[in-house]
Amino acid sequence: MKLFFLKIFFFLSLIAFPQTDTIRYEAGITDIASSGEFAPFWLHHNQYGKIASSPMSGTIWGAIAKEFDKPHRLFDYGFKAHALVRYDSNKNSAVFFHQLYAKARFSVFNLMVGSGEQHFGNQDSTLSSGGLLFSKNTRPMPEISAGIERFTPLPFTGGFLEIKGSIRHGWNTDNIYTQGMLLHHKFGYARIGGRLPVHFEYGLQHAAQWGGTDPLNGPLPDGLKNFTRVFRAQSGDENASRSDQINVLGNHIISQSLKVELEAAGWKLSGYWQNLSEDPPVMFIAANSMNKPDGLWGISLKNRSFPYVKGILYELLNTTDQSGPYHDKDGLIYGGADGYFGGSYPEGWSYYSRTIGTPFITSPLYNTNKVLHTQNNRVRLHHLGMEGNIKGFEYRALASFSRNYGTLGSQVNLPQKSILLEINKHVDWLSGFDLSLSAAGDWGKYYGNSQGVLFSIRKKGILMDY
Repeated sequence: MKLFFLKIFFFLSLIAFPQTDTIRYEAGITDIASSGEFAPFWLHHNQYGKIASSPMSGTIWGAIAKEFDKPHRLFDYGFKAHALVRYDSNKNSAVFFHQLYAKARFSVFNLMVGSGEQHFGNQDSTLSSGGLLFSKNTRPMPEISAGIERFTPLPFTGGFLEIKGSIRHGWNTDNIYTQGMLLHHKFGYARIGGRLPVHFEYGLQHAAQWGGTDPLNGPLPDGLKNFTRVFRAQSGDENASRSDQINVLGNHIISQSLKVELEAAGWKLSGYWQNLSEDPPVMFIAANSMNKPDGLWGISLKNRSFPYVKGILYELLNTTDQSGPYHDKDGLIYGGADGYFGGSYPEGWSYYSRTIGTPFITSPLYNTNKVLHTQNNRVRLHHLGMEGNIKGFEYRALASFSRNYGTLGSQVNLPQKSILLEINKHVDWLSGFDLSLSAAGDWGKYYGNSQGVLFSIRKKGILMDY
């Protein structure tokens, strides 16, 4: 009993007398020099939109942040202000807040307001080609989110069953065509295994673009009543377009995922799968779905005992089936011709002209004919990755080999390969600067040929304790 009261006193003291908080700073410069019409693929993709696609460009940035750093607290908070200046050889320049958010945590529940870099999906965080529905390919979108962001054990399961989930409401601020478009995103994941060496995970994500104002047709349905329709993936009312009345209100995409992990003797072997569904009903695990040949399959091996090769990865991406070539024929609805990342909005599934999902469904920024949506969403990809540490030099190597078939009806078959070698080094004699040097190249008939280098220098540290 005495020990029990001591624990209670210790817990209450953590709340009443919180430990010191820390505000950190970060600043840096990045420059790219390359040949070709565009910078090499892996120098500017999956960089959260910070790097311009121009062959000659640079960025200057600075940030201050306070992160969740007291996991034992009942309450914690954080914030970040990350300003960025971007310029290129075409005399284009932009100054913006790349990240600007405030967040709070109470027990296991999180709330965030603002725009911040995030990782969605079960793919490898450092070597992957990118998540199928959400990748790191475009700038963070302003949003409000609430939920359980990390896997949390359910009570009375002994930690064997864990869950996480969140609901998010975002604002598309690029206004390239549709003004003030909204984004709905929610996800839920369950994982079983607990202390066992093997874990199984299932996840479901639902995203929808809706609302906004079309320059030609005026305001599109929004408000609480229509949010309910979007949340439940229901069709629109009489104020919606004919297409949204027949189908569902807005542009909806569902992604299911599976993952299995095996850990033993400091090694972790992971296998994962993701798919896309743009036609109801959504089949569980996609076993009977029309587009089951499509998806992202990945396998990775990580270890803590052999630093020279800390991780290796292989991924296969296929998006060529799309539920078959016909949406309807001779009066029959087939539900095919999915046209991934197209939808009812001219911009498609993109933000600031970059694909929100896998970057191998080509971003509209490559469209020299000024078309707003992707013109290449049928892709087969083999992707390899490796990372490690050699005498204090952290390295990452990526190699991607794709076949690009355009869209349904296109008669193209264009090969492309893209490689990257990135080396990072923390240099103590430069007052703790981090240096990064990357060499990358593209060879093929889709993005063309381009070779170049990226150099970055960064300084980070503690701004103040309080």
